[in-house]
Amino acid sequence: MPLTIINSFASWVLKQRIHQIELFLKYPNEVQEELLMNLIKSSKNTALGKEYEYASIHSYATFAERIPISTYEDLQPLIERTRKGEQNVFWETPIKWFAKSSGTTNAKSKFIPVSNEALEDCHYKGSKDLLCMYLNNNEDSELFLGKSLRLGGSSQIYEDNNTFFGDLSAILIENMPIWAEFSSTPSNKISLMSEWETKIAAIINETKNENVTSFAGVPSWMLVLMNKMLEETGKGNLLELWPNLEVYFHGGVNFEPYREQYKKILPKKEFKYYEIYNASEGFFAIQDLNNSSDLLLMLDYGIFYEFIPMDTFGTPEQKVIRLADVELFKNYALVITTNSGLWRYLIGDTVRFTSLNPYRIRVTGRTKHHINVFGEELMVENTDQAIAKACKMTQTEVVDYTVAPIFMEGKEKGAHEWMIEFKNPPADVSQFQKALDESIQSLNSDYEAKRYNNMTLNPLVINVARKNLFYDWLKDRDKLGGQHKIPRLSNQRDYLEQLKSMQFHTV
Repeated sequence: MPLTIINSFASWVLKQRIHQIELFLKYPNEVQEELLMNLIKSSKNTALGKEYEYASIHSYATFAERIPISTYEDLQPLIERTRKGEQNVFWETPIKWFAKSSGTTNAKSKFIPVSNEALEDCHYKGSKDLLCMYLNNNEDSELFLGKSLRLGGSSQIYEDNNTFFGDLSAILIENMPIWAEFSSTPSNKISLMSEWETKIAAIINETKNENVTSFAGVPSWMLVLMNKMLEETGKGNLLELWPNLEVYFHGGVNFEPYREQYKKILPKKEFKYYEIYNASEGFFAIQDLNNSSDLLLMLDYGIFYEFIPMDTFGTPEQKVIRLADVELFKNYALVITTNSGLWRYLIGDTVRFTSLNPYRIRVTGRTKHHINVFGEELMVENTDQAIAKACKMTQTEVVDYTVAPIFMEGKEKGAHEWMIEFKNPPADVSQFQKALDESIQSLNSDYEAKRYNNMTLNPLVINVARKNLFYDWLKDRDKLGGQHKIPRLSNQRDYLEQLKSMQFHTV
């Protein structure tokens, strides 16, 4: 069958989904309420369902009153029972897949349950919807005339007690429908390679002669791959290698600090960037418009959403609200109930709504990754945007960064200390420091108030990291590639001190 026919047919099939999306756009709260009741009804005979008497829950109010907010530590004993082979513990159908995730810290690995329903009705559905929205917005797309270059995790699947665990990307590849593999590169064999540096070389070798029309992955790691690809092939930019490239689907970290670097290696004005918000726990939101940073919250993926206003988070006054009660531009901790049996689960991400009709969000950071030592309430969204602004003002590019507080001692005021690895260092670091500090103040009024006349906070301090410091730090912790991320902000100095200790030696 000619590729043009395949392209047209695939586009037509995917766009049929638009009518279903329009339903939850029109009746968002009703769709969410019905979804919650279905989740409860289907799980009434599980061990958890019997403990909390799911059979008698017929309203959101009863659900919220009876079921506690949970963290991974709360659910871990139940998850371990399932990992050892026991079923019908927290979800009605057998669960044999677990996404291994340890986030950005050195913490013990989490094993997130992934049901068959979550694979089909959430993760794969989200991937198809991403293409659906892109094609709906770009009628002349020739996406399926070529392949999508995917860069996922670096772990194979491991078996234990007849259950299986690995990176979410590895689980998705293992269960991927056959048509999806035909339209992707590199091969599953290479995608599942564990050793990051060997894997990168294999990806370059296999994909450099393909007709790549799109690519997908975490911006920081994808940039490493793309720069190595250009170095290996001797090309000046990616369009010389893949002239039919039209879109980059990205997620995992904020794109802003990397946008200008991508523009340099993709010098094409009409090139598109589409953001997604997904995790081991589920697929949550998709950019549904060209040239937008807002993500449409997907309401029919088997996930029920609740939110905790960050101004009460972790306090005795903490309150939990449902989607119908959210407000614009407030920071919320995200709570999810899923079709994998995560009940009122605190995922650790923070979001804010940019639109209530339809419900669109931006991811602002992590509940644990912010700085509020001095009442400044600094979020990752603030620092990512400030870094991007300072880079533009000083013609500089940043590879990665992390920030920690300098605590007050005696009469000495506090400050924020940064470790920044530059791709090309600024001619004048003090000028960059001033631009960065002023950019944060323009984005965060609490920080601005604390910085006023150095009242509470002194000017921020910048350490210029040696080349590959962050890469070596991750390598030292066996966290190269895939979904692993540098913790941007912390209320403690642990990460910063570890990096400073490695500043003058390599792994």
